Amino acid sequence: MSSRSFRRSALLGAGLAAALAVGAGAVAHQSGDGGAPRLTVADPYIPLPATPGGTGAGYLTVRNSGGADTLVSVSSPAAGSVTMHRSTDSTMEQVDRMDVPAGGTLDLSRGGAHLMIMDWTRQPALGDELELDLQFAKAGRVVVRVPVKPLTYRPGS
Repeated sequence: MSSRSFRRSALLGAGLAAALAVGAGAVAHQSGDGGAPRLTVADPYIPLPATPGGTGAGYLTVRNSGGADTLVSVSSPAAGSVTMHRSTDSTMEQVDRMDVPAGGTLDLSRGGAHLMIMDWTRQPALGDELELDLQFAKAGRVVVRVPVKPLTYRPGS
């Protein structure tokens, strides 16, 4: 083989190797972000508000077996307003989004992140099932039927 042919083969081989490396990197990046979100909702409940017409809270767990997503809004035909909040030891603040990590969960629970439900269209009663419409940035709208439980209810009790 002449040195010219050898150089041409070496250059072609190097170019092919570079193209394969870039392609492998792109595949690794796509699989590393988990792809499309795959969301399920578990253990939803609304404790019966303590006072008639009073503000209610909503709790649930969003499980994600796919790529990351973000909960961007919540609404309900049963209420005039549903807002998202985070609590710490001493404060509660309204937030405009909540992250749902790839392969992880978003837990809305007492003492932490939760929903505040206001301006009921009618007073909820024990045993009612109310609709919550969860709007995600990527997965779109997920409709959840949420039972109204006693004020003192705790999941698993």
